Amino acid sequence: MYTVLVVDDCQFTRFMYVDALSSAGFFVVEAENGFIGLNLAQKVAFDIVLTDQNMPHMDGTTLTRELRNLFHYINTPILVLTSESSDEFKMDIGLAGATGWLEKPVNSERLIAVMNLAISKHQKVMRRTENYYQ
Repeated sequence: MYTVLVVDDCQFTRFMYVDALSSAGFFVVEAENGFIGLNLAQKVAFDIVLTDQNMPHMDGTTLTRELRNLFHYINTPILVLTSESSDEFKMDIGLAGATGWLEKPVNSERLIAVMNLAISKHQKVMRRTENYYQ
C-alpha cells in the first residue's frame, strides 16, 4: 500500500481524491493547504504527493520547491493539479521539480492511472540506481 499526501484547499475536491485513491488501495493523508502539507511531509515519508496549484498561503509550485529541499522528497513523485496550461506555468512547475501535472478536471480513473504510472516509473529509477551502486 502506497501512502499519498493530498493537498488541496477545497474540502469537496480533497474528499473526491481521497475517496478515489482510498478505493484504489492507497493510504491517503490530506492537508488543506501547502503549509500544512509541508509540515506533514517533514514528519512522514509519503510515497507520492498530489497537490493543487492554486491555494492560499502556499501554492503548489512553492510546495513542490520546498519538498524538493527535504532529503526524502528529492526523488519522490510530486503531481500538481491545475487549471493553468500556459507554457510559463509548465516551465515554472518543471523548474520547481514536479514530476508532472494534471489539468483539471480530472476523473478518478485517470487520476489513479497517472498516480500508478508515476510510482511505477519512480520505482524503476530507484531499482536502476540501486543496481548501479551494487
